[in-house]
Amino acid sequence: MTIRLGFVIAEFNRDLTYQMELLGDEHAKFLGAEVVAKILVPGVYDMPLAIKRLCERKDIDAVVTMGIVIEGATQHDEIVVQQAARKITDLSLEYNKPVTLGIAGPGMTRMEAHERVDYGKRAVEAAVKLVQRL
Repeated sequence: MTIRLGFVIAEFNRDLTYQMELLGDEHAKFLGAEVVAKILVPGVYDMPLAIKRLCERKDIDAVVTMGIVIEGATQHDEIVVQQAARKITDLSLEYNKPVTLGIAGPGMTRMEAHERVDYGKRAVEAAVKLVQRL
């Protein structure tokens, strides 16, 4: 059985999330999984509705999120990641489908974010393992 994945990718910091996407695509192929849908959203905070739409699809076994949240002058980055992570968990439980957290941040500099683009690959790995094991 081929595991079918949906990706939700933040456009904010797109130079970095594009790298995450490429690594995720490559790793999915390596694991024998297929990426059947991708939705680009403006930012990490905007992911839940796109995740919900993919969770509703019968042809998707798991959803992988990819995003980068870089520290700013305020606590905005913390609020964004906390709220997104909470809702991502809620949607996974509501739809009984793995939704993995490939979001780097908060509290990172741009350089630290660049070093963490492999979170996309890790999120794909987690999604495939969860589908196989649950």
